[in-house]
Amino acid sequence: MNGKSLTKGTPWKLVLAFALPIMAGNLLQQLYNTADTIIVGNFESEAALSAVGTCNGLTMLFLSLAQGFSIGAGVIAAQLFGARKTEELRKRAGTSIILLTAMGIIVSIIGVISCRFILKYILSVPDSLLDMAATYFSIYALGLAFQFGYNIIAALLRSVGDSKAALYFLLISSIVNVALDMLFVAVFHWGVAGAAIATVISQLASCAASFLYIYKKYPLFRFKRKEISFDKKIAGEVLRTGAPMAIQQAIISCGFFFLQRHVNSYGEYMTASFTVAIRIESYMLLPTGALQNTMVTYCGQNIGAGKIDRITKGIKHTLILALTITFILSFFLFTFSKQIIGLFGINGQSLIYCTQHIRSMSFGYLVFAAYFPCLGLFQGVGRGFFATLLSTIALGVRVLFAYTLCYIPFIGYASIWWCQPLGWLIAAIVNYIYFFKGKWKHKDIFNKLPAGSLDESL
Repeated sequence: MNGKSLTKGTPWKLVLAFALPIMAGNLLQQLYNTADTIIVGNFESEAALSAVGTCNGLTMLFLSLAQGFSIGAGVIAAQLFGARKTEELRKRAGTSIILLTAMGIIVSIIGVISCRFILKYILSVPDSLLDMAATYFSIYALGLAFQFGYNIIAALLRSVGDSKAALYFLLISSIVNVALDMLFVAVFHWGVAGAAIATVISQLASCAASFLYIYKKYPLFRFKRKEISFDKKIAGEVLRTGAPMAIQQAIISCGFFFLQRHVNSYGEYMTASFTVAIRIESYMLLPTGALQNTMVTYCGQNIGAGKIDRITKGIKHTLILALTITFILSFFLFTFSKQIIGLFGINGQSLIYCTQHIRSMSFGYLVFAAYFPCLGLFQGVGRGFFATLLSTIALGVRVLFAYTLCYIPFIGYASIWWCQPLGWLIAAIVNYIYFFKGKWKHKDIFNKLPAGSLDESL
């Protein structure tokens, strides 16, 4: 079976080599998400830009399920790959693909049906933006099934050490999305509907490419029709393993609902500003997020191989990488903040708000880089619920401060951005107390690896 082991070699070199394609892939994904914002902002109106932005929290909520349960399936697969149990890995891969695809179809239907209610009554989207926001997301939701399909394939590929493939899929998706955005929005003037249609088609393209790639490249995942089966027991294990990650992502998304509601209360100018700031922030958090994802596979494989000492060394190397890369990006963002914001076509009061937001947060992202990769460690060794707890703490503190700091005269609306590094700081403190106590090492996960055939050819 093809694949790459992360159980031998210098940890930082392995981590960086594995993470770089993930970073590049995530960058492409952010680029095509940003394309919606830039093209709508420049070729439609600031109101249309705000409408797309109000859907961010809703988009994150539904994608959290795809990402969370896919990571859960990937953790199991990485452990089995590290333990060289190929037959069991094959069985779990088949069931995981069926399970996540079915979940994607269900979530797509729920998204279409529920989006207007959530936008109006939970996010408190202004009436002037509601129709455009509902139009955008009801179309966008049709592509959620493809997102689920892509995420499970990407997770399986990462579990066997292939982090480059996702880069190819997202390159295809990005090119398709940007080209169709320009066609549907700039040429045909379909507005937010055109941006959503372009995104759905691009998601379909990446999903189809990922299924074709894994079938052609990896005989292990080349299922014949009679071999495709759904095992309830395996599905239960995938759901249990993925639940902490899915809950973690869902908590972040739900917390974002409250933040978006708070932002919306300051009017359309602040909504437009926040939309742009969140897009820029996604790039700042991207390297650390890729390193966190890498640690899931790195730790999973090393747990499967029984090499726990490599995990401690690996997380130290990863944190140094995260802080170094983030510092460089922070300096660049602080220096060129106005030029970067100007790309999105906002002006006036929206531009003033966004500039304050970005310059204030520039170096706050270092706090995030100082602890977030540890969540990948906890997930990879089976401590997913603690990773969920950390995310809950970070977000809970953020929401609390957003709604309380605003009453302090010299802070006011700046609570929208100052609340974030405070949330990360509290989570980081809890993270390192737990990490240095070493409780994460005590789980006897080796005896819990599913039985399977041992393939010494890996």
